[in-house]
Amino acid sequence: MTDRLPVIIAGAGPTGLMCALALRKQGIPVILFEAEPALTHDLRAGSYHPPTLEMMAPYGITDKMHETGLTVRKWQIRNRPGDLVAEFDLGLLKDITPYPYRLHLEQHRLTPIQLEILQRDKEVEINFGHRLESFTQDSNGVTVTFATKDGQRTVKGSWLIGADGGRSAVRKGTGVEFEGFTWPEMFVVVSTPYNFGQHGFALNCYIADPVEWGALFKVPDEGPPGLWRLAYPVNPEESEEVLLSPERVENALQRLVPTGKPYDIRYKSTYRVHQRVAASFRSGRVLLAGDAAHLNNPLGGFGLNSGIQDAINLSDKLARHWHGESEDLLDLYSRQRRSATVEQVQAMSIRNKQTMEERDPAVQRQRLEGLVAIANDPEKARQHLLNTSMISGLKRASEVQ
Repeated sequence: MTDRLPVIIAGAGPTGLMCALALRKQGIPVILFEAEPALTHDLRAGSYHPPTLEMMAPYGITDKMHETGLTVRKWQIRNRPGDLVAEFDLGLLKDITPYPYRLHLEQHRLTPIQLEILQRDKEVEINFGHRLESFTQDSNGVTVTFATKDGQRTVKGSWLIGADGGRSAVRKGTGVEFEGFTWPEMFVVVSTPYNFGQHGFALNCYIADPVEWGALFKVPDEGPPGLWRLAYPVNPEESEEVLLSPERVENALQRLVPTGKPYDIRYKSTYRVHQRVAASFRSGRVLLAGDAAHLNNPLGGFGLNSGIQDAINLSDKLARHWHGESEDLLDLYSRQRRSATVEQVQAMSIRNKQTMEERDPAVQRQRLEGLVAIANDPEKARQHLLNTSMISGLKRASEVQ
């Protein structure tokens, strides 16, 4: 490359911060911009699969996460009224990963760790309160205009990485189609310190039910006793005020585990769920990663993990190009990560949701009996864990040329 303009990164979420850290580790200048005035407080994501932990370990992130994160070796499939269907033990993978478990830590506790490590690098410029308005590009680089409290700011860079979330201004600016659909129902997420573990629930559970399926998992919060977070579907035609009313939320929790007394509700919110993938993760000198490139439902915990995996793959290929290899590497990034997203993340998260919500009793029984058979066969269980932990999908995607 003849120019040495910095790489511009839009978005200081886990993906954007990971891109910045990985590029800087390979000597590439970066400027990071975030539209919000500070790191955001996302209450949805918080489960990390073994390969993601491996990818973050060289930066000191994984060790820091373990100081407060919860290690989750076993996860369960249950049905209402809470009966155990199948349990999977990630310990079966101890011979192929140093992290044979999921780690639970809220996303808003990961990003400060990433930011603190990045801030040790005095050559990195980090800008909050910079909302991307527009950009242009040519064969030499990109010119990006941001809106700030002090007016517009224009910055020139060699490449632009859009890691600015599902409503990505970068993606919209490229005109790249965001293919897929939005699920018809809304989701409610509720957090409580009530200990579901005393009823046999693992720290990560998926609950099958034709009407009110759900996902339950525990996060550390500020410390013991932590919080249990339940996500479940609701009617999108009802108002948020109704869906989050104390009575409605209380009834949902009592249907999961009747306690005879009110639950202590700490947080509650609604959100829409999408299954979308950008038609390409590259448009000239503009590259997409994380939620800007793909969105999926939360069943399986793939979204945040795939964003980190995007960042590592992209940073490796951009660094190789920076140091003299072919620009075609960026097209390979797009092919590999889009393949992983479509064939693994989208396929598995959609299948997980369909299994949880199946309304035909015979079909549901067949699917759940299939999961029992897998869980009871060590070889089948191992393969299932390789798939659901994103290990197999990453291997397949790495073979894409």
